[in-house]
Amino acid sequence: MSAAITLAAPEHLDRLVALVTAFHAEAGIIMSDEARRAGLAPLLEGIPHGAAYLIGPPRAPIGYVVITFGWSVEYGGLDAFVDEIFVRPGVRGRGIASEALIALPRALAAGGLKAIHLEVAADNETAIALYRRSGFTHREGRLLMSRKL
Repeated sequence: MSAAITLAAPEHLDRLVALVTAFHAEAGIIMSDEARRAGLAPLLEGIPHGAAYLIGPPRAPIGYVVITFGWSVEYGGLDAFVDEIFVRPGVRGRGIASEALIALPRALAAGGLKAIHLEVAADNETAIALYRRSGFTHREGRLLMSRKL
């Protein structure tokens, strides 16, 4: 099974929505398909604030990664957050997510990306192990905080 990543394009929207719907069901995220499409379509059409990547063959993807871009003075330029990552349950445990998370920063570094971040539940030991294997580290003394508008 390949963890090759492909930048998602408008023609991938239906496949991506199906994957996002599966992830949201698993994660308990309640949202309409219309809202999902509204959140994904601009990423596929080239909005500069983020991108979606399909994991596996584009005609039959086994997962996806959505990243969003920002700017960091501390890191000296363009940075990104992994907003969502999902691999179908039937193919988990094969290193696919690790490969994708290693390939993605390499691909983005060529475009000037300086750092990539992600958020994980403190009690999700499986995900923490995955992210550590993929080169992510906990920043001591840091706590991600959010304010919904």
